[in-house]
Amino acid sequence: MGLFGNQFANVVEWEEFRDDMIFWKWNNREIKKGSKLVIRAGQDAVFLNNGKVEGIFKDEGSFQIDSDIIPFLSTLKGFKFGFNSGMRVEVLFVNTKEFTVRWGTQNPVLIPTPQLPGGMPIRANGTFTFKVSDYMALIDKIAGVRQDYLVEDVKIRITAVLDQLLMKWISREGKDMFNLQANASDIAKGIREDLDMQLMDIGIAINGFQVMSFNYPQEIQDMITKTASHEMIGNLQKYQQVSMTDGISSGKVQGGGAAADMAGMMMGMNIAGEMLKNMNQQNQNQQAEADKSSDTAAVPSSAGGSKKPNFCPNCGAKNEGANFCPNCGQKLG
Repeated sequence: MGLFGNQFANVVEWEEFRDDMIFWKWNNREIKKGSKLVIRAGQDAVFLNNGKVEGIFKDEGSFQIDSDIIPFLSTLKGFKFGFNSGMRVEVLFVNTKEFTVRWGTQNPVLIPTPQLPGGMPIRANGTFTFKVSDYMALIDKIAGVRQDYLVEDVKIRITAVLDQLLMKWISREGKDMFNLQANASDIAKGIREDLDMQLMDIGIAINGFQVMSFNYPQEIQDMITKTASHEMIGNLQKYQQVSMTDGISSGKVQGGGAAADMAGMMMGMNIAGEMLKNMNQQNQNQQAEADKSSDTAAVPSSAGGSKKPNFCPNCGAKNEGANFCPNCGQKLG
């Protein structure tokens, strides 16, 4: 057959590298004498023999397998290359970086809530991060039977259980079902811990889980927006006034110029009346504060000598001896 030469040597390296690839296996070939191992930045090389880990190499660079690698293998360190045969092993290349993945619910998650008997249909989206944490578990559960493993494979595992975890943690932490964003951090923390426990079995750690937003059905979102508007404005009457203003400015109040003018006049009268009422109330409060310690004895009326109160018992306005309150018309005495 002739003497063994370097023409049989090969380079052991990650030949099909992709950014979304978690691991790739070099196998089904003999490593000949004079072969090299190439490890690039962000990669680890795991030597396997019959499914058993022989050695893990983390330093990047180019290494002579017979002199730099074999002496550090567990059971193969005494292996001697023959003339026509080499060492048949597998080399698992592992991507050591942290992966970031976007997620989103494919269908609405029905969250039980007393307000809606059928449940609140909610969608959510966000990101999660993960990396390989346990080579032994990864080899035992995944790499032993697969040539490669992709980020998409992990995403499929996570989305398969994500709806149940969202339902669990929204029900537990979502104290206000109409303001879930306020509890997003606690919900995400609980989901991350559960996912980490589930993927630990295959040697993957979930380092982070974030919920970017919760999305309600359009009719629910409209109700939330309207309720928020009421709270912000203060009461329904003012909300109606603002709605009328918006309608006029946008042209939604139609029916000719007269209709718009009449609506504007009515709105102006309502606003003016509201302002006058507030001013009167403010003056009454100031006068009541100033006269708090004054004498409250009644004065004789001009009609029959009966006692009249100095202040109206209904609205608090000061009385100058009249039979009826000049502010609200309440009968006095």
